[in-house]
Amino acid sequence: MTDDIAAGSPAPDSPSPTDGYVGDPAVRAEWDNRYADRHRLWSGRPNGALVAEVAGLTPGRVLDVGCGEGADSIWLARGGWDVTALDVSGVALGRAARHARDAGVVVQWVHAALTEAVLPSASFDLVSAQYPALLRTPDAAAERALLTAVAPGGVLLLVHHAGMDTQHAHESGFDPADYVWPSMVAGLLDHDWEVEVDEQRPRVAPEGGAGAHHTDDLVLRVRRLR
Repeated sequence: MTDDIAAGSPAPDSPSPTDGYVGDPAVRAEWDNRYADRHRLWSGRPNGALVAEVAGLTPGRVLDVGCGEGADSIWLARGGWDVTALDVSGVALGRAARHARDAGVVVQWVHAALTEAVLPSASFDLVSAQYPALLRTPDAAAERALLTAVAPGGVLLLVHHAGMDTQHAHESGFDPADYVWPSMVAGLLDHDWEVEVDEQRPRVAPEGGAGAHHTDDLVLRVRRLR
């Protein structure tokens, strides 16, 4: 799910140790392996909550956090958005770049972790994070990075799987307490932000792909006032 403007160069079709990746090599390896295990990990279609929430917005600059194989980024680019798309997996970005070329759209690919990428502050009209696997830290680095990227008047749209945030650690080693959830971002908001949507709703899920079994979404949409 997750994360080269100043951090490096656009990702190549195949991951390389010298492609400018900025972030934890272990996290990159984990996600590269996950993508490499399947010819296609996600559905190839844009996420339903993104489509619904972006419908009334005027296209501008957008940051797609955890862009994966690029379906959301390509959909946004087709809709007139100037897209910067970020992911930790070079395998995912290679696929995304090929899909974008096939679709005839231009996307700026960023091979980095969100908290390590050098992104222009307060410059994106939309920051979209659809089911991101953002690791939680004591200083709330990922949460603050999401908010910092939004331009005045812009929107942060964070969508996640409902119910996962309250689960106990799994035998597989997955512990929801290790990750950032919408409530954590909402807890950092001050008077510079307006909450437009903060709710749980039935998921409009593309057919196929990992995560298709999740039935409800947590949707947080907030606007930066200044």
